[in-house]
Amino acid sequence: MKIVVLVKQVPDTWGDRTLTSSGVLDRQASESVIDEINERALEVALSYQDSNDAEIVALTMGPASATDVLRKCLAMGADSAVHVVDDALAGSDLGWTSAAIAAAISKAGYDLVIAGNESTDGRGGVIPAMVAEHLGVPHLTFLTSVEISPERISGERDTENGTVSVHAALPAVISVTERSAEPRFPSFKGIMRAKKKPLDVLTIADLDPDILSGMGRSVVLTATQRPARSAGTKVVDEGNAGNQLAEFLAAEHLI
Repeated sequence: MKIVVLVKQVPDTWGDRTLTSSGVLDRQASESVIDEINERALEVALSYQDSNDAEIVALTMGPASATDVLRKCLAMGADSAVHVVDDALAGSDLGWTSAAIAAAISKAGYDLVIAGNESTDGRGGVIPAMVAEHLGVPHLTFLTSVEISPERISGERDTENGTVSVHAALPAVISVTERSAEPRFPSFKGIMRAKKKPLDVLTIADLDPDILSGMGRSVVLTATQRPARSAGTKVVDEGNAGNQLAEFLAAEHLI
């Protein structure tokens, strides 16, 4: 079985995040790391590989610096990596991103694609489903548990009303949540082996020069920083605090 795991380089979750004047995330403002949810997605694949015959490919689309996250995936146990990087893809929206990733997956070949449910920088939460649509295969998203077999994929998804059991025949695309798996740490041996594992770099020309032709794209024209948080209204109880609170809520149209 060939499993492609989608990974992404994102600003450190614990750091400050800022936008440029054109609304693009300023990736130089903080340290860049692999998105934690992608480590969990990779762990799902590695756990299956521990007791089954499987080839795991880590795939990312991003700037040249994103090679670092692929190297970590290789150190964790992935067999190879694919890096889609092209100046024409800078600032891609969800439509362009999903089209390019789907083209790279098709070129690499796959039986199963595993992704995180949403990235910590974009929070779109729709890339796995959009990729599945481009590939023309089933998708199971927001899975809290996963069971992989040679012919099908199954798992559980939490809903507001309980838990739903879902399944689909392979090939398919799935996304997992933070409840899915605890990622392993790269071993020293894994880190050394990662240096010798293949890492292919692809551009739009390598995938399909016409892949983005005729496809619309959303662009942010301007962005302004959120104003600093001001001090709240302080209510001192002098026997009429209830009335003051009610008047404040009414003035803010909260009641």
